[in-house]
Amino acid sequence: MKLAVITDTSAVLQPVERDDLFVLDIPVTIGETTYVEGKNLSVDEFYQKMASASELPKTSQPSLSDLVEILSRLQKEGYTHVIGLFLSSGISGFYQNIQYLKDEFDGMTIVFPDSKITSAPLGMMVENILKRYELGLSFEDILAKLEQEIAGIAAFIMVDDLDHLVKGGRLSNGAALLGNLLSIKPILSFTDEGKIEVYEKVRTEKKAVKRLLEILLEQTQNGRYQIAIIHANAPQKAEEFKQLLQENGIACELSIVSLGSVIGTHVGEGAIAFGISPIIDEE
Repeated sequence: MKLAVITDTSAVLQPVERDDLFVLDIPVTIGETTYVEGKNLSVDEFYQKMASASELPKTSQPSLSDLVEILSRLQKEGYTHVIGLFLSSGISGFYQNIQYLKDEFDGMTIVFPDSKITSAPLGMMVENILKRYELGLSFEDILAKLEQEIAGIAAFIMVDDLDHLVKGGRLSNGAALLGNLLSIKPILSFTDEGKIEVYEKVRTEKKAVKRLLEILLEQTQNGRYQIAIIHANAPQKAEEFKQLLQENGIACELSIVSLGSVIGTHVGEGAIAFGISPIIDEE
């Protein structure tokens, strides 16, 4: 078996060069200019430009032609198996649009599972696929463990900017006005279908952060998980949340990563979140 993995720039990955890992760009348009995060736009620049823009940024799907080009190259280079793991079908139509490609390349077994997530948990799963391949697991075992991970992933996001949710059509002006008066901090989550929806509405940021901790403890009480703290240009909040987790017995390694343009556009600056992926290999 010769395996390649393809993902997109919404996945948070460790900076490493590999011949068997390919990353599709997700363009983001701010005003009249289109950027690619990580190439001609940093995360910090994204939030600066979004704050000064009159309209929300617009993110596009990865390029279908780029995916076809990569698959054609892999076929020529003798790859026998390909796993394409991209951002959730609940927030992008890319997953549905690429399914026909699975049968277009003779000699290769191609699968496109629905990740139902993005950001750090997506990156965790991509890296775990590659680790299992290096350990010599069969393609069937790699897929089985990936499906277990997908079934156990989760992400919860505390939103700081209600006005941003209004711009994105997730909250009415009246609800935002009342929410600001009452210091409401919504907590969003990814549903079982991979969509982003309001999970709870909590008064005051202090209580919302405490509730975020409670949710994390609830979500991880019956297993072992990789955990990432994620923030939307709010590194101090992320550090404080990490300290809170450690004070409450979360002893595993806690990475802190930035929320990129794909989800940052939806939730706005100042949000903090956590993402988890179950540890399957050690069970």
